[in-house]
Amino acid sequence: MRVNGSCHCGAITFDADIDPEKVRICHCTDCQQLSGTAFRVMVPCSESDFHLRTGEPKIYVKTAESGRRRQQAFCGNCGSPIYATSDEPKGARSLGLRIGVLAQRRELMPRRQFWFRSVLPWLPPLPGIAEDGTSYKQ
Repeated sequence: MRVNGSCHCGAITFDADIDPEKVRICHCTDCQQLSGTAFRVMVPCSESDFHLRTGEPKIYVKTAESGRRRQQAFCGNCGSPIYATSDEPKGARSLGLRIGVLAQRRELMPRRQFWFRSVLPWLPPLPGIAEDGTSYKQ
C-alpha cells in the first residue's frame, strides 16, 4: 500500500510503500515515554521504500539497557515523530513509521501488540488484537 505523510507543521513530507497487515502497537516503556502516551502505533517499512519529499528529520539516538542504539527521527520544528530505525549506516535498514503522521492512518488497523507486559493497567483491551501479541484475522 502506498502511503504519504507529513509532520504537523508540514516541513517534512514523505511517501512510502508498506504492508497494512503489519501495523502494530508497541507498549514498551521507551515508546510510552517517547510518544508521551500509553503506546505507539507503527508499521515497518524498508528504507528503500521510504521517500523523503521535503525537509530533513532531526535524529535522536536512544540507547537501550541492552546497549542497542535506535535512531528516533522527528521534525526539529514541531516535534512530530516520523520513524525509528537502527543506528547503523543507511542502506538496508527497516524503518518503523509512526502511524500518526500518515494521511491514511484511519485505514491502518493494528494487528499485533508487542511488549504487552509493559501495558498500562488502566488501558482497556483493544478490539481485534489478542493480548498475547498474536494477531486476529478479521
